[in-house]
Amino acid sequence: MPAQSTSLPPLAVRRALHDVGRHVQTWRKLRGLTQNQVADRAGIDRKSLMRVERGDGGVSFQVVLRVLHALGVLDDLPAAVDPYTSDVGRVRADEQLPKRVRPREVKRDDG
Repeated sequence: MPAQSTSLPPLAVRRALHDVGRHVQTWRKLRGLTQNQVADRAGIDRKSLMRVERGDGGVSFQVVLRVLHALGVLDDLPAAVDPYTSDVGRVRADEQLPKRVRPREVKRDDG
């Protein structure tokens, strides 16, 4: 079992967790659904949905995806993280991606 990190995630991550949770709650309300209805549709318990809506970072990614699917917005997520919709991805689209990425050595100038 992997060790759990006890340190706080970076501020940007905490903000994103909060924002995603708030957006999930807003989508649920826009759809006119109760927490119980969304939880049932997602195949999770209501407490897990409440954790998602609070922006709890300990909720599994699969649970978040199940909730997004239950709300009908799952298809938007893969598009949001598609690297080829970014400037960098479009510029490098014709390059062959390496099978593995190794850390680059930093050359020091001691003189």
